[in-house]
Amino acid sequence: MIPVEEALARVLALAMPLPAEDVPLAEAAGRVMLGSAIAARAQPPFAASAMDGYAMAATDARPGARLRVVGTAQAGARFAAAVAPGVAVRIFTGAPMPQGTDHVVIQEDVEVSGDTITLRAVGNTNVRPMGADFAAGARLDGPRRLRPADLALLAAMNVPHVRAARRPEVAFIATGDELVMPGATPGPDQIVASNLFALRAMAEAEGARTRLLPIARDTLDSLDTVLELAEGADVVVTIGGASVGDHDLVAQAVRARGFAPAFWKIAMRPGKPLMAGRLNEALMLGLPGNPVSAIVCGHLFLLPALRALQGLRDVAPRPVAARLGRAVAENGPRAHYMRARLVPGDPLPVATPFDSQDSALLGLLAEAGALLIRPPHAPALAEGAEVACLPL
Repeated sequence: MIPVEEALARVLALAMPLPAEDVPLAEAAGRVMLGSAIAARAQPPFAASAMDGYAMAATDARPGARLRVVGTAQAGARFAAAVAPGVAVRIFTGAPMPQGTDHVVIQEDVEVSGDTITLRAVGNTNVRPMGADFAAGARLDGPRRLRPADLALLAAMNVPHVRAARRPEVAFIATGDELVMPGATPGPDQIVASNLFALRAMAEAEGARTRLLPIARDTLDSLDTVLELAEGADVVVTIGGASVGDHDLVAQAVRARGFAPAFWKIAMRPGKPLMAGRLNEALMLGLPGNPVSAIVCGHLFLLPALRALQGLRDVAPRPVAARLGRAVAENGPRAHYMRARLVPGDPLPVATPFDSQDSALLGLLAEAGALLIRPPHAPALAEGAEVACLPL
């Protein structure tokens, strides 16, 4: 068995970044932008009014001043003439500041009489300077997964396309005679396939395209047939059948198709019987069949691999500090990822592990807010001790 950190390093060594492609900005949400985007213009591209009011020279902006209003400026329609001292222009939010003006008195501080205004009070300048948001030539650097705010910024920079990593394609194969798909009628010795759907959702949330392939039965012929359907995928994920039992045939089936192993078995629980390597052009992960084991391994290994395939850096899971909600016993020789409730606390959130950590219990995983990380041979800890947690 190898440590979790070494296993992750070996998985990431297999996850070479995928080729890049041009993506229209309207389709770039959630994509990983590579390189840098450069602003074609400043934002705002001119000094603009930040309020509805009256634009004037700062020297005229004093309580009691009377000014003649000579025109109007609004967003998309500037006042084209220069403004002389002693006059003002009616201006609306977002409009370019007229030449000769550098102060806006808000309309609430002005008394209007025909084409003349009297200033009752004078506050801030209420002007957004040219380039106050960003200058022409400003950069948004990648690699970065594009959030909604990033898309707005890129649009304001007048960037219509981004160079983004191709989305990785993941083929999922559940294995076992005991499985049926949701909606089918299980036989007396069968269960419904479940972890497949969590893993698929996790991969799609990380930017992948996914294929759910038919359940592979416990024969080499069935496994070979389904593996054939996975051709062309960037990542092949099998679920179950990666242990050493008489009916655990995944290793045999993939070796016959050219599988080059990177490791098998990790010093962790849940999830010890995890297999990884290269299946021809694809990265392959053979996950355990127990639901919690498979999903925990998905968080620790599949998601970092998908991030790396898309060109992201610093892709490893990021634990957070928490306080223990109850005492925990000394840990054994394998890292233990305990399902725990995570609630806000001051100064740290509080993580309380469930009494049962059975790797078949999906109900507890659905209630869990984090995985409480217990390193190998960690000592017993009292309630309130600081621990590391991986939020779910």
